[in-house]
Amino acid sequence: MAIIVLAGIALIFGLLLGFAAVRFKVEGDPIVDKIDSLLPQSQCGKCTLPGCRPYAEAIANGEADINLCPPGGESTMLALADLLDREPKALEVEEEVVDAPKTVAVIDEENCIGCTLCIKACPVDAILGTNKMMHTVIADECTGCDLCLEPCPVDCIVMEPIPETVRTWKWPYPVTSIAVDTTGYTANNEVEA
Repeated sequence: MAIIVLAGIALIFGLLLGFAAVRFKVEGDPIVDKIDSLLPQSQCGKCTLPGCRPYAEAIANGEADINLCPPGGESTMLALADLLDREPKALEVEEEVVDAPKTVAVIDEENCIGCTLCIKACPVDAILGTNKMMHTVIADECTGCDLCLEPCPVDCIVMEPIPETVRTWKWPYPVTSIAVDTTGYTANNEVEA
């Protein structure tokens, strides 16, 4: 009899929780979700915000420009401009940073002293190790944000380019530009009046 009573109470509470989950569901901002899906999810903080989701929220609230994401580059900025119906802007980073190949952190394990400073700096937990032991990087998890380089006291971390393979290659975002003829010639090579 006690089992039946407990099962009945569990059923009633389950139904109440199910109703509450549907009735009081908190909807996220769909534009923030769309912006966040366009960002590279490197969580590098190079946009001066602590990650891609806060940057997406700042863009949606009008607190940040669409051109602050160096890992995403120009293609991400153009996709954001298209989504938000804004004018594209030049990225606020040096050109060589934007065109640089994607990189991954590599730790020289013979020189690693196990200080764990790089582990604390990694925003995506791509570095494994423990205090006073060798560390290593999970290459598939590393986003190439360079945040682990500065805290390393022995400079045993280097950023190596990811070789472009069929698995890592991504189709570039199409960039369309309108060519303006400033020569004064038409298609038939006749000078316009």
